[in-house]
Amino acid sequence: MKNIAIIMGGYSSEYKISLISGNLVHHYLDKTKYNGFCVHILKEKWVYVDDNEIEFPIDKNDFSVTVDGNKINFDCVFNAIHGTPGEDGLMQAFLELLEIPQTSCDYYQAALTFNKRDFLSVLKPYGIKSAVSYYLNKGDKIYTDEIVKKVGLPCFVKPNKAGSSFGISKVKTEAELPLAIEVAYVEDNEIIIESFLDGTEVSVGVINYKGITTVLPITEIVSENEFFDYEAKYLGKSQEITPARISDEMTEKVGAIAKRAYELLRIKGFSRTEFIIVEDEPFMLEMNTVPGLTSESLLPQQSLAAGISLEDLFTNAIELAL
Repeated sequence: MKNIAIIMGGYSSEYKISLISGNLVHHYLDKTKYNGFCVHILKEKWVYVDDNEIEFPIDKNDFSVTVDGNKINFDCVFNAIHGTPGEDGLMQAFLELLEIPQTSCDYYQAALTFNKRDFLSVLKPYGIKSAVSYYLNKGDKIYTDEIVKKVGLPCFVKPNKAGSSFGISKVKTEAELPLAIEVAYVEDNEIIIESFLDGTEVSVGVINYKGITTVLPITEIVSENEFFDYEAKYLGKSQEITPARISDEMTEKVGAIAKRAYELLRIKGFSRTEFIIVEDEPFMLEMNTVPGLTSESLLPQQSLAAGISLEDLFTNAIELAL
C-alpha cells in the first residue's frame, strides 16, 4: 500500500474550495491501493488531519508525519491546492527538492500558467489568440482614458494571479475603473485588464490519461450573472452544459488549441483551459493546472462524460506521478 498525502487548503481566498476538492479526492481514492492522508497546508500550520479531526504536525524537513510514535513518509503527493502555494509552483519546487513525486505539473509550468499575463504572452507567438489587454502593477499611475482607448468598454479587470473569480469585475464605464482596480489589488499586486469578448464561453479539460494527452468532453458555460463569477461557479448561478453546444468542427478546433498549449508548455497532470469563441475564433483566457475537483467542478463532470470514473481519474494521476 502506498501512502498518499492529499494536500489541500492553501494561502489564498480559494482555500475553502480546495478543502472540498481534497476531501473529494480522499473519498474516491482507491482504498485497495492507497492509504490516503488529508494534509492541510495553511499559513498558520501544516497538519495531517485524521478521520476524527485530530491534527498531527507535518515535519517540513522531509514532509513526513509522526502518528502515535510511528513516522510516516509519503510515496506521492496528490495536489488539490488551488491558488498559492499549490498552483503557482512553490509546493512543486519544494517537493522536487525532497524527491517526492506529485500529481500536478512541474514548478516552472505552474508558475507560468498561474501568471495570466506571462502565460498568454508565451503562447502568442504560436498563433494562440487572446483578448486585447492592459497591465498594471501596484503603485503604477492609473490613466483611465488610456486603458479605455486600448481595451474598450465594457472590459474585465482581473488579478493577474488568482482564481475562482476572486477580485474580478466587469466594468461598463470609465468611472468604474478605479474601484474595480482597487478590488483586484486586494487579491494580487498585478492586474490584467482585458477587452470584453462577446461569445460562447467554453472550458476544455486536457489530461494525460494512461500516457496519452487526452482532450475531455468540452463544457459550455452559461452564467446567470454578468460573467462566470464565484456565485456562478460554486453557488449554482450558471448552466454548465457538457458536451458544449458547438459544432463538431469547433469542438475539434478548440480542443486542438487546448491540447497544443498543454504539449507546448510540457504540462503534466490535469489542466482546464477557458476560451471564449467569437465568430468561429477561440480566444484563450487562462489555464488552470490544479482545477477544481468538487462535485460541482467542471473537470470531474468532463471526466464522467468521457466515461472515466473519479476513482480511475485519481488513480491515473497518482500512477503517472509515481
